Amino acid sequence: MSDRIQQSPASDSTREVSKNLPAVGLVATESNAEWIAAEILRIHSRAHQAIVTAAVDADLQALTFARWLDAEVVLPSGNWAEADSPRERLQLFAKEAGYPGLLYHGEEDGSVNLPASRDALKETEKFTVDAQLEPVTEADPTVMVGIPAYNEAATIGTVVESAKNYADTVLVVDDGSTDDTVEVASAAGATVYEHDRNVGYGGALNSIFDQADRGDADYLVILDADGQHDPSDIPDLIEQQQESGAEVVIGNRFDEDADTEMPLYRRFGLFAVNLMTNLSLGILRPTKQISDTQSGFRAYSTEAISSLAEDNSIGDHMDASTNILYHAHSNGYQVVEVPTTIDYDVEASNNLGPVEHGLTLVGNIIRTVEREHPIMLLGVPGVSCVLVGFAFTYFTMFNYLQSGSFPLGYALASTTFTIIGILASFTGIILHSLELYRK
Repeated sequence: MSDRIQQSPASDSTREVSKNLPAVGLVATESNAEWIAAEILRIHSRAHQAIVTAAVDADLQALTFARWLDAEVVLPSGNWAEADSPRERLQLFAKEAGYPGLLYHGEEDGSVNLPASRDALKETEKFTVDAQLEPVTEADPTVMVGIPAYNEAATIGTVVESAKNYADTVLVVDDGSTDDTVEVASAAGATVYEHDRNVGYGGALNSIFDQADRGDADYLVILDADGQHDPSDIPDLIEQQQESGAEVVIGNRFDEDADTEMPLYRRFGLFAVNLMTNLSLGILRPTKQISDTQSGFRAYSTEAISSLAEDNSIGDHMDASTNILYHAHSNGYQVVEVPTTIDYDVEASNNLGPVEHGLTLVGNIIRTVEREHPIMLLGVPGVSCVLVGFAFTYFTMFNYLQSGSFPLGYALASTTFTIIGILASFTGIILHSLELYRK
C-alpha cells in the first residue's frame, strides 16, 4: 500500500494526505453534516487523513459529504460491527490501514489543533489520544451606524467621517434627496442605500433596520444626518446596552448629566408629548417612565433589529420613533436611557416645524391609544360622563322638588352627559373585545 493518498478530482482540494501522519477520527450525526464537511477540508489541507464513522447504522448526510470529500468512511456494520464504540471502530480501522496513530475528535464542535494533538500523541505510548482543540475566541461585536438622510449634503460628510471612528459600518439611507447627499456620503466612506423617492423618516428607518438585519449587525445606532447628535456618545450607548442587556438604549436630552441647551418652547412641547406617550404605553409611575420618548439617537440590539425589520406597522413618517417604542413595549423589551449631547444650533437642520411635528405625534398617540387602550380612551371618560349625568339628574330632581319648577338646562345636561357616557363606554368595551380577539 502506498505511503501517500492522492485525493480524487471530485474533491475541491488537490493536496495529498500522508499516511505517515496520524489520522483524525470524526463521528457523524444527523445534525453535524456541515461541521463534518468543514473539518474534513481543514484536516486534509494539513496533510492528515480524516476517518469518519457514525454511532448508528444510518444513511446520514454527513457520511455522504465525507465520501464526496474523500475521507475514509467506516460504517458501524460489516467488518466493524463488533466494535463496542465509535472510538474503538475508528481505532481498529486506523491500525489496519497503517496510520501511526489516531487523533480522536468525536462529534464535538470546534477544530482540531493538529500540532498540539501530535505532540500529545508523542508523549504517550497509546495509539489513540483525544484531539486537542483550537481555543474558541469570540469575535468583537459589530456596530453599525444608520443615518436617515434627506437633502443633507451640507452636513452628511462630517457626520459620516465622525461616526466611522466608532462603528464598523456606516450606512446612510438616502430618502430621495435632490441634492448631492449620496455623492458626499459615499465620498466620506459610507455605504449608501437609496430610495427612488422621498418616503419619509420612518421609511428610511425601516430600510436601516432591514439592511442591519441582513448584515447581521450586533448593535445598530441611529444618528441624525444634520449633525445634532454627537457621534462620540455612541460608545456610551453601546456600553450601556452591553452592561444592562437592554434591547433599546435612548440618548436622553433631559438627563441632568446631558449637555443640551434646548429652547423653552421645545422643552415644553416635548414634556407634553413624553407624558402622553408614557400614558399611552400604560406607564403611570414616574420612575418607570421614558424621559425622552422622541430622541432619535438610539441603539438597538440584534433581537430588536430583527423584530423591527419584520414589523410593517412602524410607519413612514416622523411618528416612527413613537411606533418603535410601542413595538418595544409590546415585545417586552427593556428600554434604558443615557445622557447625550444635542446641538440645536446646527445649520441646515431638516427637522419639521415644532407645531407640525407635535400635531403628527399627538395624532399618532391618540390613534394608538384608541387601538391598544380603548378602555382608557373611551371607557374611563364614558363612565365619568355618566357620573356627571347622574349628578345633573340629582340637581334637576332636587331643584324640582324644592321649587316646583323644572330646570330644563339641568335636564338637558343630564341627558346629554348620560347618553354620551353610555355610548363611549360601550364603544370602549366593544373595541377592547375586538383587540383581545385579534390577539
